[in-house]
Amino acid sequence: MFGISFSELLLVGLVALLVLGPERLPGAARTAGLWVGRLKRSFNAIKQEVEREIGADEIRRQLHNEHILSLEQEARKIFTPTQQEPTPVQPVAEPTIHAPVPNIEPTIGAEPAPVAAPAAQPLAESATPAAAPVAPAPHDPTLPPRAP
Repeated sequence: MFGISFSELLLVGLVALLVLGPERLPGAARTAGLWVGRLKRSFNAIKQEVEREIGADEIRRQLHNEHILSLEQEARKIFTPTQQEPTPVQPVAEPTIHAPVPNIEPTIGAEPAPVAAPAAQPLAESATPAAAPVAPAPHDPTLPPRAP
């Protein structure tokens, strides 16, 4: 552990025997063993605490980095759209009917008379309609079908 060989330990033991004498040597060895054990345990406890703190810091750092990465991915999704932005659709004014279309019942064998669709008039942006637009006739073939 400290690089002390058996011969060096034997030399330290002989010197301790000569200095302390045979009566006090066992008590001194016991006390030295207790102190060495306490030092080992305290060093191991400090080592484990430092490793635990380093590991906890590493885990905190990793979680923080993952959180930052997820925030970056969300920001990329928001700021870089995956689809092209749709072009704004210009509102189309519905044609207004100036005169009511007479409801004529076709006779058997006769061809129905063609009905001319009124021309759409462009609305100025600042102009407001004077009256609510009249709904187009349900049988007008020039208009797209309406949803029920």
